[in-house]
Amino acid sequence: MTSLIMIIVTNALVSNVVLNQFLGICSFVGVSRQIKTSASLGGTVIFVITIASAVASLLYDYVLVPFDLTYLKTIVFILVIAALVQLVEMFLKKTSRGIYEALGIYLPLITTNCAVLGVALNNVQDGYNLIESVMAGFGTAVGYTIAIVVLAGIRGRLDEEAIPLPFRGAPIVLLCAALMSIAFMGFSGL
Repeated sequence: MTSLIMIIVTNALVSNVVLNQFLGICSFVGVSRQIKTSASLGGTVIFVITIASAVASLLYDYVLVPFDLTYLKTIVFILVIAALVQLVEMFLKKTSRGIYEALGIYLPLITTNCAVLGVALNNVQDGYNLIESVMAGFGTAVGYTIAIVVLAGIRGRLDEEAIPLPFRGAPIVLLCAALMSIAFMGFSGL
């Protein structure tokens, strides 16, 4: 049980997918304008990464390895992720039109979000079993959500400040992300 908690904490804080591994930067910067939208994307990413980690682990262990098809893992994982994102997209379109429209282009881009694929590939590389893969996926997605919501909060405050013209927009956002990354390095002592 302790090792599973450590997998979650490590993936969420110490090896944060955005701030340490620099995966998923596109949606991290693009969607982090409002806390509500960021939290919605974070919830979607939690669902997709957790389920994708489970399905990818099962497919890898029970289909790809026994049939000596491990060289297809990247393609198979991308197909799994694309199918899950399509399901989430259809669900949000039917149940929560506001969130669906707020996420806009970033919802289908979860399919190509390298953070989602990176988690599935890292789980295989680290030799995680099904439960460990799910915990690593969940921890990674929670870390992504924490990072994007914190950045959205910072960006909300930055809109009220007098930022010098050369730093407005993407430069100040990337500077804030860099400072967040440095701050998250403090968790490496855990």
